[in-house]
Amino acid sequence: MDILLKYFSDFTPRQTEQFAALGELYTEWNQKINVISRKDIDSLYEKHVLHSLSIAAAFEWKPGTSVIDIGCGGGFPGLPLAIFYPEVKFHLVDSIAKKLTVVNEISTAIGLENLTTQHTRAEAIRDRKFDFAVSRAVAALKELWFWSKPLLKSPAQTLPGNHPPGLICLKGGDLNVEIQQSGTRPRIMPVKNIFPEPSFDDKYLLYIPK
Repeated sequence: MDILLKYFSDFTPRQTEQFAALGELYTEWNQKINVISRKDIDSLYEKHVLHSLSIAAAFEWKPGTSVIDIGCGGGFPGLPLAIFYPEVKFHLVDSIAKKLTVVNEISTAIGLENLTTQHTRAEAIRDRKFDFAVSRAVAALKELWFWSKPLLKSPAQTLPGNHPPGLICLKGGDLNVEIQQSGTRPRIMPVKNIFPEPSFDDKYLLYIPK
């Protein structure tokens, strides 16, 4: 929790309480349903929560913004972002139901009211549009863009003060070939420029506007 406060000094008391509860809740649930690597659970706040919040540090979302988290797994990045942005609506989807069980239980335990889940694949969603799609280490960029583009609102529907609708994903390693194969030209932001921690040396935030 201390590493969050190192970079964010304006959490409300409720947000501080919600973030503080994540450590015990994820540790408890991870023993029942493994959604986080055993070796990473001790560094939950740095490698999962803070990593997710790099999106919040780079993008300011206005109240009423809608975000879909594609392949949310145990709730990253969507759940920490839902705590950070209580007036933004988050819809977390995953094809593995037991992972959503963890997300739902933790969301309920900390009293999140702006997060919903759906057991499905992103490409199966036909009836909803979102301002942004987010994702963390789920699939190749080419696939992520293929799945997310039909789910995004048009640029004309951008809320005042927001970036244009688009895909925001957290990626690691050498991305040159992956970006080339995707046919996109993402804006690339090194996470270590946002949070200068050694674990983020090869982590990147990619933004592809629609």
